[in-house]
Amino acid sequence: MKSSQLLLGKRALVFGAGGSVGAAVAREFAAEGAEVFLSGRNQVRIEEIKRCIEEAGGRAHAEAVDALDETAVQTYVDSVMERAGGVDIVFNVIGPKATEYGTAKHALDLTIGEYMVALSTVVKSCIITARAAARHMVKQHSGVIIGLTGSPARGHVQGATSIGTAFGAIETFLENLAFELGPQGVRVVCLRITANADSHAIRTTARAASVPEEQWSAGLANMNFLKTPMHVADTAKAATLIASDRFRLLTGTVVNSSAGAAMD
Repeated sequence: MKSSQLLLGKRALVFGAGGSVGAAVAREFAAEGAEVFLSGRNQVRIEEIKRCIEEAGGRAHAEAVDALDETAVQTYVDSVMERAGGVDIVFNVIGPKATEYGTAKHALDLTIGEYMVALSTVVKSCIITARAAARHMVKQHSGVIIGLTGSPARGHVQGATSIGTAFGAIETFLENLAFELGPQGVRVVCLRITANADSHAIRTTARAASVPEEQWSAGLANMNFLKTPMHVADTAKAATLIASDRFRLLTGTVVNSSAGAAMD
């Protein structure tokens, strides 16, 4: 385990922990001392991540939860609260497959269904999970809610109209939520990233386009100022810093960790 222990004693919920980014964040949270509660639709997958965390000396729990089911999410968060005695961090990274929201399609070629799918999944789950955790955080007068968006939030990515609209909605929602919850001691921050070259989603997209992963990764790197690809470990480290008390005054903002791929 790491010696810095930035999240020592914290109780962290990770929704979408079965994906590449969610798993990386969960492992990093645990490595920094947090007790991590993993959830996702694939019980087998999150159990695997739980074992990895425990083998590394961390504490983790795994439970299948549909983050689009408001009742299921609230029941789950309530149960974590009862078992752990509090909820300090919530991180949400669930989302549909890129093929479901028409990635790479021109805005005029998108079907209404493709346009709306990101709104009805990414945005909906963000609202459901954030509010479920916030109901407890306001009572304990502390907590951090972290949302995740990507460079399409700024509308400068070709063929990303649907997901970009959803990301923009999330950033606005979280900013307003931060304003509402601030007086109760709850921080709300959005982490904006660029595509993680080693994530399952990006690798799948590269294969679907019949482009070698190395070439695809190089193309992603060329989109940012540093000309280097972003990896899931980079996202996990950024989320950990945001969640830590070192950033106790950070709220109501977007942390732009896109290496310049998306400028405000």
